[in-house]
Amino acid sequence: MSSVLLRLEGLTKAYPGVIANQDVSFDIGHGEVHALLGENGAGKSTLVKMIYGLVKPDTGQMTLNGTPFAPVEPRAARASGIAMVFQHFSLFDALNVAENIALGMENPPKQSDLARQITKVSQSYGLPLDPHKTVGGLSAGERQRVEIIRCLLQNPQLLIMDEPTSVLTPQEVDILFKTLRKLKAEGKSILYISHKLEEIRALCDTATILRLGKKVATCEPAKASARELAEMMVGSSFKAPEKTPRDLGKVLLEVKDLSKAAADAFGTSLKSINFSVRAGEVVGIGGVAGNGQDELLSVLSGEMTSKSSAVVFDGKAIGTLGPTKRRALGILSGPEERLGHAAAPNMSLTENALMTAVDRQSLAKNGFLNWGKAQRFAEKVIDAFDVRTPSAQTPAGSLSGGNLQKFVIGREVMQAPRVLVVNQPTWGVDAAAAAAIRQALLDLANEQAAIIVISQDLDELIEISDRFGALNEGRLSQLRPTQDLSVEEIGLMMGGAHDLEVSDA
Repeated sequence: MSSVLLRLEGLTKAYPGVIANQDVSFDIGHGEVHALLGENGAGKSTLVKMIYGLVKPDTGQMTLNGTPFAPVEPRAARASGIAMVFQHFSLFDALNVAENIALGMENPPKQSDLARQITKVSQSYGLPLDPHKTVGGLSAGERQRVEIIRCLLQNPQLLIMDEPTSVLTPQEVDILFKTLRKLKAEGKSILYISHKLEEIRALCDTATILRLGKKVATCEPAKASARELAEMMVGSSFKAPEKTPRDLGKVLLEVKDLSKAAADAFGTSLKSINFSVRAGEVVGIGGVAGNGQDELLSVLSGEMTSKSSAVVFDGKAIGTLGPTKRRALGILSGPEERLGHAAAPNMSLTENALMTAVDRQSLAKNGFLNWGKAQRFAEKVIDAFDVRTPSAQTPAGSLSGGNLQKFVIGREVMQAPRVLVVNQPTWGVDAAAAAAIRQALLDLANEQAAIIVISQDLDELIEISDRFGALNEGRLSQLRPTQDLSVEEIGLMMGGAHDLEVSDA
């Protein structure tokens, strides 16, 4: 193994009621791609925040190139050669690429000089960017390039990447991996966080596995199967989703010539969308982020209305109905944005359960809320979906992203919807939790619910959907039987190659 770049020794960090990291120690070598794995709530985020200067450890120490390393803020970490590409991009849509990158630099050069640097570095690493292009007009993959180039301009020794392929097509993933391998060949190190275990096996030299805040294993990912890695993460075996043959019923939801202008300047307008979903069917809709997924969910859930005939449920035109009336009919939804959209961060899980389930679970009578019944419903969701939380009174914002996702999906699934529309249902959750959520969706379909899964996870869509369509610039390809499609064809459809279409069955 190469000489050690970063050494972590006995890092511990505790918060009220929980130990996020306990006595974590491992090394990252020069020129090494090192994976950090763990189920939701395992302590990955806290550990990375300590390395990047966002959180101070309670005990333990770090050394960088043999020198004590204790960054008090991200600026100090960056000055020491640590850079990070976050899962959620920190970009301003109204500014151009060069302006956004300048905002992340301590002493940015003149815009003309910076533009030349961006062009040179981006082309050198196979991630070409136009420094003068407005970020609001970029695809999700191009936005990620902005974040990566911003980091590379710092000439980092260690690049931390959090779920970097969650918004990319398969073709874009290949380009990213070429870039990362080039960085590795130059002697730079990469700390790589992902729930996509086949990617870990293909890319990473070493993996450190966390469970409940403790390091439980170190291994060479290429020598382990994805299932073995997942079982090391959760400490036990788990069942893969089981897709059983189903008899499809009548058409429950039909979308007819749906066009809708985006609600904001940098959104994506929907253009002439047509599809239908039958009782017992799972329809998968793929696409790179920012191609109309949020807008489609909003129109189907009733948050954005349309002409009445554009959305038809069980033979009834409902395009003008709002979310409350659609929920009463049995059309439920789970949006991508967990905090602020699917859940109110400062409200308890009980309060968040009540907000969407008050009518379908009869949590109010004669204008009075039944808090005891609401808490019992929240606890039922917590138990059924293994949500790791001290209690149903815990604020939603204090949960890890994956645990909140389990709660949000579970809250909708357990209301017995007739139609369920979900966007990124397993985003940010570990392999075992993802398998459980996918099984819950399949179980709903077995009960003759119609399911629409909007996702950027192609493995997920292939695993559970009966038919697949791709969104690109607000247009939806015709749906095709998923079993007839290869990952390559799906990737091309996501990129807009709709000449692959066949007639909709």
